[in-house]
Amino acid sequence: MRSLFRLLIKNYPFLLFLVLEVISVVFIVNYNSFQRASFLNSSNAVTAGIYNSYSGVVQYFRLARVNAELSEENARLLNMLENYQNAFSDSIRIAHKQDSAFQYIPARVINNSVNKQQNYITLNKGRKDGIKPDQGIVSPNGIVGIVTNVSESYSMGLSVLNPRWSVSAKLQKSGFYGSLVWDGEDYQRAQLSEIPFHINLQLGDTIVTSGYSSVFPEGILIGTIDAFDRPEGENYYTISVLLSADFKSITYVEVIGNNRIEELRTLKSETENGTTGN
Repeated sequence: MRSLFRLLIKNYPFLLFLVLEVISVVFIVNYNSFQRASFLNSSNAVTAGIYNSYSGVVQYFRLARVNAELSEENARLLNMLENYQNAFSDSIRIAHKQDSAFQYIPARVINNSVNKQQNYITLNKGRKDGIKPDQGIVSPNGIVGIVTNVSESYSMGLSVLNPRWSVSAKLQKSGFYGSLVWDGEDYQRAQLSEIPFHINLQLGDTIVTSGYSSVFPEGILIGTIDAFDRPEGENYYTISVLLSADFKSITYVEVIGNNRIEELRTLKSETENGTTGN
């Protein structure tokens, strides 16, 4: 306490000067309209800047939660759209509305690779969330992969960047379809095969899922043609597809479950075995 008093006595002239300066500023601001307006404008600008910086910091730390909420909302809207399309696609059978063929489950990517010959993706959802093997994985920008292994709380699958897996894809403009597979080189591009020469191709043509598999519905974006060639002695184009999904920045995805996959498998098995149902 004595030290504080000694400090105040030692710096008394300076402290008195500060007090008088503050009193002078208060008088000037209170009794002069121009100075008061200038002071208020300056203080408002400083306060607004502080609030803006604080808001930016808060919003940055809320991004993860906001993205998760958007992913869940996107999945909910996709489910609603699927139900709507299923209910009203055939007006003759509207009275006998069937359940949606596909459902969408939001998930977060917790591990992903792009620089290996065989790349995999791991999600934070598993069996308890309704995830099963052979379900498709899509991002807001396009297809990502397919689920192969599932535990109680997690799931893992092949990404498009894995030569072990191919996707049934088609040209959106003409409807001709082929197989899309990654050649193990550029993580941004895959190759579409089995498109015959008589099809008119253009750079930028959109490639989507064909719907000819039980994994993906028809029309989900895959990418666009960024190069193609007509090899001599061949009947099909060599087509390079620029993938629409950025595999280096994928965070939130939807897992697509086909509610009728067991029925399709049973039908396929009966057909291959030459049997018929009752």
